[in-house]
Formats: sequence, structure tokens, C-alpha cells
Amino acid sequence: MTSPADLSLVGREFSPEEAQFNDLIAEDSRIEPRDWMPDAYRKTLIRQISQHAHSEIIGMQPESNWISRAPSLKRKAILIAKVQDEAGHGLYLYSAAQTLGISREEMTDQLLEGKAKYSSIFNYTTPTWADMGSIGWLVDGAAIANQVPLCRASYGPYGRAMVRICKEESFHQRQGFEILLELMQGTEEQRRMAQESVNRWYWPALMMFGPPDDESPNSTQSMAWKIKRFSNDELRQRFVGMLVPQAEVLGVTLPDPNLKWNEEKQAYDMSEIDWDEFHEVIAGRGPANAERMRRRREAHENGAWVREAAAAYARKQAA
Repeated sequence: MTSPADLSLVGREFSPEEAQFNDLIAEDSRIEPRDWMPDAYRKTLIRQISQHAHSEIIGMQPESNWISRAPSLKRKAILIAKVQDEAGHGLYLYSAAQTLGISREEMTDQLLEGKAKYSSIFNYTTPTWADMGSIGWLVDGAAIANQVPLCRASYGPYGRAMVRICKEESFHQRQGFEILLELMQGTEEQRRMAQESVNRWYWPALMMFGPPDDESPNSTQSMAWKIKRFSNDELRQRFVGMLVPQAEVLGVTLPDPNLKWNEEKQAYDMSEIDWDEFHEVIAGRGPANAERMRRRREAHENGAWVREAAAAYARKQAA
């Protein structure tokens, strides 16, 4: 029996292709590139996957800033490997989006022209080494909470890409936790630096899950199509529940005076997020928006010769 993913379609007749699509979604099966899919489903996936890919590429910048200044050769090697992982994640995701009929060049142009967004978290600066720990623990931790359910996304190429990405992100999260743990076991100055960094990154990390459910226009349909599995607020609450015991182990204080376990709700009460800040950063007025895009455009221009050489080689091989 057909079960339409979009409840507004109940009562109307479906073409055989639409019926099959709805059945696959209802059965929790995978949609593959060769399958018929609604235009809106395709557009939603392109928007989400390309934004995710852009975030991985832009997200290399805050950490690459510290490669040359890492406190040891070991830390330098680990950070280089992590930044390299992020580039790979972007490649996986661009490749998944290309199966939907959009080219890598078009997605890149959308980013460089300011038509496509990326995660707001990467528009914050990294003034101290402790930020490498906070990004790993908080930012990559939030990414894991958000992305593990995407391993079961209804679109096959996206879900399969996320499996490998999440495995690598788990190492990134542990790396960040270990950096903060070492700092918190160090000198008083190191402990202050770690706590100050956590204070700056905690709230932006919670914003990574997106606006509140009642202000998130895309979540309901994405969940109906089983691209997403949980709402923004559900994922945010789950993430906070993971952070509290980890913060106790680290010895850091989460910067929310109203954070308290609610026995009745079986969840944490917390302060209201500063959504004005979130919307300012999304609108391009964050601490590092202009710098991030300036450097991305410069990198794209400086890499033109590589693309031209690769294209010339491909033409020669084809001939």
C-alpha cells in the first residue's frame, strides 16, 4: 500500500514512479540515483549535501591556521591528518551530490558567489591552541550527533558517504577531548585557556543543529522523506546529554548557569540560545565570514593552473 512521504498528497492519485518512490520511503529502503524521485526531494538533497560539503572545505581553515604553530611535531602531524580528512569528506559529499545531476563546478560557483551557505560554526576565530581541543570535542562532537543518523538517510549515496565520514569524525572528537584533557591537567594558565575556549565554542556548537523546530522550515519535510531522522531540538538535547558527563571528566564547566537535569522530562533544562547571533552569522556578519570567503576565493584562483592541467591531460588521454 502506498504511503506518501508528503502528507499533503494524501488522497490524490500517483503515477507508478511516484507510488514506487513513496513505497520505498515507507519501507525505509534506499533511493538510488537511477530511481525516480520528486524534484523537491532532489533539490532538498542537493541543498543539504552541497552545504555539508562546503562546510567541510571551509572548515579546514580554522584549524590549518594552527598547523605551523602546533606545540609539538606530534600535534602538527595529527592536525595535518585531520585537515586532510576534512578535504576528503568534502570530496565524498561533492561526489554524492553529483549523482543528483549537479556538477562540482556549479556547486563551487554557488559557494564562491555567496549563493550557497555553509555551517555557521566555521565563521568563528581560533586565537588559542585550546581552540583545537574545543573544535574537536564540541564542534566535531556536534557533527557526530547530527551525522550518525544521516548514515541511514533515505538517499543511498549520501548515507554511504556518511558512514566513512562519521568513523573519521569520531577520531577527531577524541583528539579534541585529549587536547583539552592534557591542558586541564597542566598549569593554571593552561587550564584557564582551556576553559575560556570552551566558553567561546559551547553556544556556537549548540547552534550547529539549526534553528528551533518551530522555526525550521525544512526539517518536517526532510524527516518525512527520511533524509533526517530527528528534529533539530532532539539532536541538540541529545548532544547536551552527552557533554555533561564528558565535561565532568575533563574538569571544565559548561557555560550555562541554567543547565540542570529535569527528572520529569528526563532531559536537561538549559538557557535560551542567542538566536540573534546565529542569524547574524548566517547572514554573513560573523567574526570571520569575510575572511573565510576571501581565503576560499584566493585558493580557488590559485588552483586554476591545476584544474587546467588536469583538463589538458584528460583531453590528451581521450585523444
